[in-house]
Amino acid sequence: MSTPRDRDGFDDDTGRHWQEPAHLGGEDPAQDRPSPAPDEPAADEPNFADRRRQPRDEAPVDPATWQPAGWDLPAAEPDRPAPDPARGAAGVDPSWAPPQQAPAQPEPPRRGLFGGRRRSDPEMERAFTYQGDVVGAQGWALQRGWTISDGSAPEDAALQELITSAPVRLTKDHRPGSVLRGRAGSLELVAFDAVYASGRHLVPEYAITAAPLLGAPQALRLSPARLWKHRVGGMVQIPIENPDFDRRWTLLAAEDGPQVRRLAADPAVHGLLLGTDDGDEFWTAAGHLAAIRPDGHRPELIEHHARLLTALVTALAAGY
Repeated sequence: MSTPRDRDGFDDDTGRHWQEPAHLGGEDPAQDRPSPAPDEPAADEPNFADRRRQPRDEAPVDPATWQPAGWDLPAAEPDRPAPDPARGAAGVDPSWAPPQQAPAQPEPPRRGLFGGRRRSDPEMERAFTYQGDVVGAQGWALQRGWTISDGSAPEDAALQELITSAPVRLTKDHRPGSVLRGRAGSLELVAFDAVYASGRHLVPEYAITAAPLLGAPQALRLSPARLWKHRVGGMVQIPIENPDFDRRWTLLAAEDGPQVRRLAADPAVHGLLLGTDDGDEFWTAAGHLAAIRPDGHRPELIEHHARLLTALVTALAAGY
């Protein structure tokens, strides 16, 4: 239990004998020091308050020359020896040469189902070597006097039937776009893209080129043998006497007859199609013979389809 006599940092309850520390007041602590009270410790006893009043035994510090520890660091750029003139300005031995790299090994030939075939037609090599669409299909068409529409013109309504009957998996969202009409040699052609909407943009997925036929052509399909066949119900396979052509191409028709037989035996058709990469399919619909390829139209592709369609239409027309 505390009493009024307990010491709490002051000499008495009024604090009359309290003294500000010397390091704060700046006065001599020996001046005006009151005599010790009867209950204060004797002079020979340690007095911690007096110790706090005494300054530390340290050397005086000159504020003009004082700096913090670690301030006087060595220079950031050490002294380096001058480069040897015999080793060049950069200190590199002139006799040094980079290590020799091993010569590049030739790429092994492609193997597999479709890797071993090579194109032999120079026109095919030029058509399918990407060089950038410098002119563009529409610019190419305008230079040749062709007409251009966006697929919404009245004459474009029949093109939707070609998309619906195409031998590839197209959906009801596909529609004709970037329609080009003009003459290529002896044929009147229409070239357009089968596009679908993706957000605010139209994406061309397939390029279709079609030529009108005389009369009412029967339904037929000429496709690479390696491709899966869609919508072939009710069609029969027409035999082909050329073994090389029969191995790579399949001709289907609604019925056998002299017209499709002539197409199957035409040497000009065989020569052109055997020189391709087997990437096109052909079919008849809406009074047209059409070619389709998974690509957007470009000038080289339009010219490629024009050559093939000319040979196919000529072979079919001879059978009438």
